[in-house]
Amino acid sequence: MVPLFSLYFQELHAHINAAVSQKTLQDVSKGRMLPVEEYQIKTSVHDSEENRDFQRLEKCFDIFKKIHEVTDNEKAIYKVTYDVIHDFCKDNVKYLELRTTPRAEISTGMTRRSYVDSVLAAIKDCKTENIDIDVRLLLSIDRKTNTDIAQEIVSIASELQQNSDGIVLGIDFSGDPKINDARDFIPVLKDAKARGLKLAVHIAEVQNAPESQQLLLVEPDRIGHGTFLHPHVGGTQEMVDLVKSKNIPIECCITSNLKSGTVASTDKHHFGFWYRQNHPVIIATDGAGIFNTYLSKEYGLVAEAFSLTKENVWELSYNSIDYIFANEDTKNRLKLKWKEIKGSI
Repeated sequence: MVPLFSLYFQELHAHINAAVSQKTLQDVSKGRMLPVEEYQIKTSVHDSEENRDFQRLEKCFDIFKKIHEVTDNEKAIYKVTYDVIHDFCKDNVKYLELRTTPRAEISTGMTRRSYVDSVLAAIKDCKTENIDIDVRLLLSIDRKTNTDIAQEIVSIASELQQNSDGIVLGIDFSGDPKINDARDFIPVLKDAKARGLKLAVHIAEVQNAPESQQLLLVEPDRIGHGTFLHPHVGGTQEMVDLVKSKNIPIECCITSNLKSGTVASTDKHHFGFWYRQNHPVIIATDGAGIFNTYLSKEYGLVAEAFSLTKENVWELSYNSIDYIFANEDTKNRLKLKWKEIKGSI
C-alpha cells in the first residue's frame, strides 16, 4: 500500500456516532451498566480482521442504535464529538465536516437543540486548543423520522447557519435506506436549499432507482455513497447523465460499503466508474470507528486497487477541496496548505 501519512486530507462524510472509538465509548458508559461490548467493540480501530465482519447493511444500523443508547445525554455527546475531532486530527485531516442527527431523549432531558449545542461546544473548545483542523457541521435528517421533525432540524440548521461562527453549513439526509420513502422528505430538502443550506444526500445506497431519480432532481450539493446509480449495478443511464450534467460530487466510502455488503471488493467499487470519467469523487470514512478505518487508510485502499501513485492521491485530495461546503476563503487557505507539501511528495 502506498504510504500516505505525509499527505493532508479533508473528511466530508463522517457521522459522529459512527466515528466514535472503542475507548471513548468505554469512557462515556462507565458506571451505567451498559453492555458496551455488544455495541462497537468488535469493530474498533484496533481489532483483528476476524472481528470486523459486516455482511449486511442492517447489522450496521443495529450497531448505530446501540451506540445511541450510550450517547443519550449532553455530556456524552460533547465527549464523543471532542474525541472524534482529535482522532481525525491525528490522521492529518486538516478540514472536517462532521454530520449528526439531533436527538431528543426523554429519559435524560436532552433536546434536539441541547444536543446540537453540545456538539458545537466541543467543536469550539477544540478550536481554542489551536489544533490543526478546521471543523464544520451538517445536521442530519434520519429518514426513519417524520417530516415534522425533519423540518425542525432544518429550522435549527438555518438559525445556526447565521450565528454559529460559520460552523453549521447545511443538512445531511441519511439513515437506513430500507426504511420509509425518501421522496416524502423532498419538500423539506427543497426548503433547506431555499434557505441557503448546503445539501448532502444519501442516494442509491441500495437499489431503488425510482427514489434515487427523484432525490437527484433536488440537485443536492453532494451525493452520499451513490453505489447503485449506474446501469451496470441496477441504476439507469438517465441518473448517470443527470449526475454528470450537474457535476454533483460523489462521496465514496470504501470500507463502509465493503463491510455493509453493498460492494463486493475494492477494485469493483463505483469509485472507479466515476474516477475514470474525471467526475468529482471524494474519499471518506462514513464511520471510522464502527468500520475500523481511518481516512489515510481509505485513500490507501483506493490507491492500491486502482493503481494510483502518491501524486495521484495528492491530486485526488487536493481536488476535493473544491467540494467542501465552507466559503471560498477557506478553500483558498486549504489549497495553499496542500501546495506547501506537494514538493515533498
